Formats: sequence, structure tokens, C-alpha cells
Amino acid sequence: MLKRVLASVVAVAAGSFAITVPAYAAAFQTTATNLNIRADAYLSASVVKVLAGPTSVEVDCQKSGDSVTVGSRTTTWWAHLPAHGGYATVAYIDTTGTKLPGVPDCPQDPPQTGDITLADVQAMFGSRIANPSIVQQGLPSLNQAMRDAQINTVYRKAAFLATLVHESRLEYNIREIGDTRVYGGRGYIQLTGDFNYRPAGQWLGVDLINNPELARDIRYSAQIARWYWTVARNINPYADQLKMGRVNAAIGYPAGAEDQRRCDSFRAAIAYLSGAPAPAVNCSRTAKTMGDTSKLTRAQFDALAKVPGAPGTVG
Repeated sequence: MLKRVLASVVAVAAGSFAITVPAYAAAFQTTATNLNIRADAYLSASVVKVLAGPTSVEVDCQKSGDSVTVGSRTTTWWAHLPAHGGYATVAYIDTTGTKLPGVPDCPQDPPQTGDITLADVQAMFGSRIANPSIVQQGLPSLNQAMRDAQINTVYRKAAFLATLVHESRLEYNIREIGDTRVYGGRGYIQLTGDFNYRPAGQWLGVDLINNPELARDIRYSAQIARWYWTVARNINPYADQLKMGRVNAAIGYPAGAEDQRRCDSFRAAIAYLSGAPAPAVNCSRTAKTMGDTSKLTRAQFDALAKVPGAPGTVG
């Protein structure tokens, strides 16, 4: 997610190249077995690699993130390992302090943003905001749901809002046009199927099976979207990594032209929220998530999406 300038690119064989570690990187030793290297400095971030045993690593910068305690030492600092494409908690690096000595702080991530306004979504999505008064009415509950789900950075907000504007036009009370099924699409996230209505209702403490219309009630619509984003699926890490294709696959619909439209909306939202053109966005899916994944459990979807990391890893 951070833009870094690497020191050089050197030839290692005729016709092949390798990226060197930045010249200012410092050498350290990891201390753990099965150490997770994560996409960001948070325990919720996806695992990009697992280091099987204690390993010599190069660190180019460090940033503050989730707190990790190992023995008597607690630290919020995470080391960026450029050769491994992610972060390792300093708790599992051979140092006596809670922060690595002589290592600079990483450049800041995209800033957290405040509550989203009607003017914001109109600027991001234009004519897709077809009923401004309804959108405005629902925004307090939607902003609260985003706070609850830690959808609080440029990339996370852009992915969430781009998804919802295509699902529901950001209208909390919308019913999928022409859908007469008892458990058809309703609300911000277009909740569909008894396999979603039942667990969503259980999580909310509301009987959505016998009262499916509550899925588009202003009291519940935004929280249902939050439930799907963080409980039925774990989508924030995909947004952190600019993997909008994975976001689209997680929503459940089959791959097609809609993927590109949502990627375009994601880019537009990033540009508006950050004030700069969006970086490269990955719109691709894994081969096994090209079809309808809506009925999969979270564990089943993660397995198909080939999220790295295995039980028993740390960090």
C-alpha cells in the first residue's frame, strides 16, 4: 500500500533481474516459528507470507499498528520487510526494545477520513445517486456502521461505498427491482437468501427469517452491510491491498462486466477521498471465485480465494 523507491534493480543472470533491498535497510533476526508476514500492521490484515523459522531479514521502515504481547514485552510497532512484501510485529524480532533502533518510521498510509456526506457521495458517484433525500436520511446509520466496522481509511471507505452504490445506490430501503423472492435482495448490501437472512438476524438479535422486510429498515440496513463486510466475509484486508477483484468476488455475484464498473467506482472514490489519482488497482479474481460465491461460508470463501496463512502461524 505504501509507495517506496527501491535502491536499484540489478541483473542476476542473462535476461533475468532481481530487486535489491533498499541500501538503508537494517538487518535483524526473527525469533518465531511460522511467523506471519502481513499486508499491513494489523492482526486483521491478510497474510502474504509465512516464515517457517527464525530468519535474517532486512527492515527498511517501521510503523505503529495493533498491539502484540510476547512474554513480558508488548509493542505496537511493526517492521516492514521489503524482500517479503509485508510487515512483521517487532515482538518477534530479536531486539530488547519495543521499537527497532535506527529504523525510520514508514511513510503515512492514506489518512483516515471523517463522516461521509451527501455531497461526498454525489461527487464520487454522480448520477448513481438517484434519490438524494433517501441517501441523506440513511447516512447517519451508514457512517456509524462504517465506524463500527473500522471502515475508516481512504481505501476501505472507497471499497465499501463503491460496492454499496452498485448494490443499492446507497439507498437503505431499496428492494431489488422485480425480485419477488421471500429472501430476495434488500437494503444497502442487497441481503439475499435465507442462508444470509438467518445468520444476519441472529447477529443483530432480530428475526429476519419471519420478518425479512426488516432488512431494509433504517435501523438495521447499515448494520447488515457491516455484518456482511466483517462477519460473513473479511473484506477490509482486500481493500487495504487495493484488491477490488477480491472484494467483488466476496460480495458473491459471478464475474463479468460489473467487476470493471465497480473497479472504476473504487478508483473514483479513492481519487476524491485522497485528492490524488488512485494507485494501481487489482481487479482480477482467483479462478475459483469467478462464479456465484454467495452461498459459501466465510471459511469456504477464504479457501477458494487462497488467502495465505495456516492454523498455528503467529503474528
